[in-house]
Amino acid sequence: MGQTQIRRRRDADMKACLDALFTVYEEDRYPARWPADPAGWLTPDGLLAAWVAVAGPDVLGHVALTRTDDVLAAGAGLPPDELASVSRLFARASARRRGVAQALLDVVADAAASDGRRLVLEVEDGGAAAVALYERAGWRRTGSRSGDWTTADGRTALLHTYLAPDRGAGKGPTART
Repeated sequence: MGQTQIRRRRDADMKACLDALFTVYEEDRYPARWPADPAGWLTPDGLLAAWVAVAGPDVLGHVALTRTDDVLAAGAGLPPDELASVSRLFARASARRRGVAQALLDVVADAAASDGRRLVLEVEDGGAAAVALYERAGWRRTGSRSGDWTTADGRTALLHTYLAPDRGAGKGPTART
């Protein structure tokens, strides 16, 4: 694989994103159930922006930044307008342990901070590798709740809310001259 770059997702990236997502689904069962409309799943309601990690024509990973709903904001203990949510974060198995997921998290954290917002996310209890990534990066668990769906092994999902370290969010956008 060549040099990895992080850039905004383009419409032309969707097929490569879906191919990458399917490999993650096959390997890790993320998402827990394959969506009826995978392209729609990668473009959730409230989408603010999405980025991809690429090496040449290959998509190695993906992340989306979305508006934060009231339930997730309550779990983080902050108002929704002070937050932005990490969503649809994944990296191909072949790209793991190379910093791809962390680089994607850094990009969304910078984008949120530039808009005066702090990042929040939910992760299912079975996502041990994801939890380890967030905790290594200084994210703090602020709550847990039962999900409204079942995991691949048939149990009710247990969702943990994580709040990113403060990177200057909540102070408003940077003044421009």
